[in-house]
Amino acid sequence: MISLKRNSKGEPVNAPGIRKRSSSMYKPHQTEMFKISRSKFSDFLNCQRCFYLDRVKGLISPSTPGWTLNETTDLLLKKEFDACREEQTPHRLFSKFDLNHVVPYAHQDLELWRDSMRHGLEHQVKGTNIILHGGIDDVWLDTRNEEIIVVDYKSQANNRPVTPQLYLAGTYHQSYKIQLDIYAYLFQGMGFNVSPTSYFYVVNAIRNADGFHAKMEFQETLVPYEWSSDWIEPEVQSMISVLNSEMIPPPTDACENCAYANQRTLAEVIETPIPSNS
Repeated sequence: MISLKRNSKGEPVNAPGIRKRSSSMYKPHQTEMFKISRSKFSDFLNCQRCFYLDRVKGLISPSTPGWTLNETTDLLLKKEFDACREEQTPHRLFSKFDLNHVVPYAHQDLELWRDSMRHGLEHQVKGTNIILHGGIDDVWLDTRNEEIIVVDYKSQANNRPVTPQLYLAGTYHQSYKIQLDIYAYLFQGMGFNVSPTSYFYVVNAIRNADGFHAKMEFQETLVPYEWSSDWIEPEVQSMISVLNSEMIPPPTDACENCAYANQRTLAEVIETPIPSNS
């Protein structure tokens, strides 16, 4: 997909391809605090070369359209859970999963935690100048032991029924598990007592209806996930080593961005005419 940079009026404008804000770029061996979002940390896990070019060299990746339907289901779910939060009552789905002892967590900073762009959860990784941060969808409270439960809303359209085993084994869901690992790690770093079980609240659009009829119906389910954060700090140390390197990391074989950049460079070299000496 070819992406055009546009202004607030939707008019195409110059795309610089490089960042102007120096605070978003890491200077190798800097000692100042540097924020890394959950999504950028995931970029590091996927391709160190693309991550380095972004955070150190300041290259801007092409943008992608927003997932407005997914954002809408998230918005409506938040409204529904916030109503339960205000009353401190279990959500209507909880009884199906023996979670009547759970209520949406009421905390004065909830809206800040949800704001991934300006706030979110934040924690400085011990012994480093890296502050990891990320915005959550929701957090619940186990009233039996006062443990908080990390929750992520997920929307999809799949003819296969959602089961915990199949959902957690899905190739494209491995990054979802990383999300919850990081959120739980951040909450722990912020001093919260975090339940070992987190949840994906999955809404699966029903695709075999007889027509659209100006509505979509969803099947809802909760997928429990036993999060793990042991891997995070070692990976942060590896990330710091990459950030401090003076050399651009090699491309990742499976990275489509690296492959495209390489093939485009080769094509441009081939197509560029060699100046004549005559």
